Amino acid sequence: MSTPLINLLQVNQLTKHFEVPVTGGWVNRSASLRAVDGISFSLNEGRTLGLVGESGCGKTTAARLVLGLMKPTAGSIVFEGHEISATRNAEWRSTRKRMQMVYQNPLGALDRRLKVIDQVTEPLKIHQIEDARTQIEKAQNLLGELGLSSTHWHRYPHELSGGQRQRVVLARAMILSPKLLVCDEPVSALDVSIQAQVINLLQDIQDKYGVASLFISHDLKVVRQVSHNVAVMYLGKIVEQAPPEVLFKSPQHPYSQALISAIPSVSHRKNHGRVLLQGDPPSPLFLKPGCSFAPRCHLAMPVCFVSQPQLTPINDQHSAACHLITKDAAC
Repeated sequence: MSTPLINLLQVNQLTKHFEVPVTGGWVNRSASLRAVDGISFSLNEGRTLGLVGESGCGKTTAARLVLGLMKPTAGSIVFEGHEISATRNAEWRSTRKRMQMVYQNPLGALDRRLKVIDQVTEPLKIHQIEDARTQIEKAQNLLGELGLSSTHWHRYPHELSGGQRQRVVLARAMILSPKLLVCDEPVSALDVSIQAQVINLLQDIQDKYGVASLFISHDLKVVRQVSHNVAVMYLGKIVEQAPPEVLFKSPQHPYSQALISAIPSVSHRKNHGRVLLQGDPPSPLFLKPGCSFAPRCHLAMPVCFVSQPQLTPINDQHSAACHLITKDAAC
């Protein structure tokens, strides 16, 4: 019998709006920018949820909300059965020990004034875990597991390669034995050969420690490789969600179809089936009624411009927010 999956993270109708000043005219006014607009998803222990979409769709904002680094406008985040908030009290700090982030730019994420060993032991010092000697031993063991030998321990970040820096970032995140890693484009700043090493390392970490991962990336091939489930975002909303083997074989939302058709392939037949999007995404400050993707969709119907589609189950594993798959699509 397979071990039942345990729910680690539950996000319900998570929303984040920013009030942005609007120029023009004699009167100062503001508009609401819908960075994240009512998304819901769940993540089980030891599993990876891939979050994909164009730049500006709200992926990073969603990640910061999950970590409690920003206060949501509405919605809830339940981690290990307890709702978390952005109020930085003792309870928040205790929860944050079990939720860590892996950043896109490893050099920017590290303190250039500290040596590698000091960077990795710093979280233990902050949370007052173990004595100084045990902290160093624990950091050295973890760095060794992640492929950094003793010759790297006393170097500064600028003395390391990009891949080595990302290993240090991973070590600093894993030193507190978290239950959740939030990876925001963790390999986009690395060479292709180094990307493969870091991806394999992330998968090894998940297999060994059972850590769950929220993996944000523009690279659909990477997302397909590392994810157990994939959510596609467009202008603050999740428009489709399914396991990678289902989504990449049979995408149902026109936006997902366009993204997946853009994946380079050696097959001329696949490249010939490319779906080209027209125009740019509309401004999230002035969204019109209906589906936000409708102005760019070659399959748009009249109902798409007046009614916002909801995320609708297609089957037990697959859901999409599109009028094409709803029963009243012909209305």
